[in-house]
Amino acid sequence: MLFGAHDNDEMDKIMQITVAFNHFGQGLTQRMPRCRWGFFHVLNNDYTHWEMYAIGGSAAPTILSQGNRFIAPDNPSAKEITHRNYATEEVWRNWQWQSEGDLLMNGATFIASGSPIKLRYKKGLIMKPRDGTHVPRLTKFAGALNCLVGSPC
Repeated sequence: MLFGAHDNDEMDKIMQITVAFNHFGQGLTQRMPRCRWGFFHVLNNDYTHWEMYAIGGSAAPTILSQGNRFIAPDNPSAKEITHRNYATEEVWRNWQWQSEGDLLMNGATFIASGSPIKLRYKKGLIMKPRDGTHVPRLTKFAGALNCLVGSPC
């Protein structure tokens, strides 16, 4: 998932996206999601494998990760969940990326940055996450549909 047209398209600052109740499994390398500009609420997803990183971004996106389960791969160089593109640490350490209630397993690490995220939205407009321990039940039926052309799905 790549959200945002280009690092130079500042009009994407108004973008608000929620990524919820997905299972990201084997064979996925990165971009679960990859964010540019905007606000991204990543909640109650199940990340069981990744080859490079799970959540990435450039152009100063705000990312709030809540109640996800991250099971890092066995590869010691791929334990980090987060990845920032095209910015030095001096720049990205001001980007607002936070993890709340996430379940980090097998050495998974979420590198938080920036000041605390203060939601400016009415609470009724933001989904309330469950704790990461609930993710297996919440994503039990997530995944590709077994649909056939010409048959109901």
